[in-house]
Amino acid sequence: MLNYKVNSYLKVIFIISFISLISAYFIEYVLGHQPCNLCLIERIPYGLSMILIILNYLEKKNEHFVILLLTLIFSFSLIISFYHFGIEQGFFEESAVCGLKNASDIISKEELLRQLQEKIVSCKDVTFRIFGFSLTTFNMIINLIFILTLAKIFNNYEKFKKKG
Repeated sequence: MLNYKVNSYLKVIFIISFISLISAYFIEYVLGHQPCNLCLIERIPYGLSMILIILNYLEKKNEHFVILLLTLIFSFSLIISFYHFGIEQGFFEESAVCGLKNASDIISKEELLRQLQEKIVSCKDVTFRIFGFSLTTFNMIINLIFILTLAKIFNNYEKFKKKG
């Protein structure tokens, strides 16, 4: 692994997270590919990581803890992505998360019927691919790289802080 400071790694993670979110919104709103519910959930860790990294730059007191939190966030994201990938490949059945909109909006049987008539994107239907791979596949790869990098930084924190 390259010998950069912790700040350099966090900047790269921030930039990749930012690009991932911008790309997801571009694909959704400009190219018109509707995401499934799991796709929407998979965006959350990128937003959380950006917030944590910004907070880390504002106050450097708990950088080691922030790295641990980022590792946990991307670990959960990897689990969600793996589950989504399994649904896409037919290894797992779709769960209730895949078919629900906002359940708190359903207040009458008419509203329930209206939501049932809407086209809901299935978690197993891949509407957008890059080089034949779904965005979930790329998400798993990014998460794995982030986890391995952050775990190495966390375990060797003092050594990484001294490098320049």
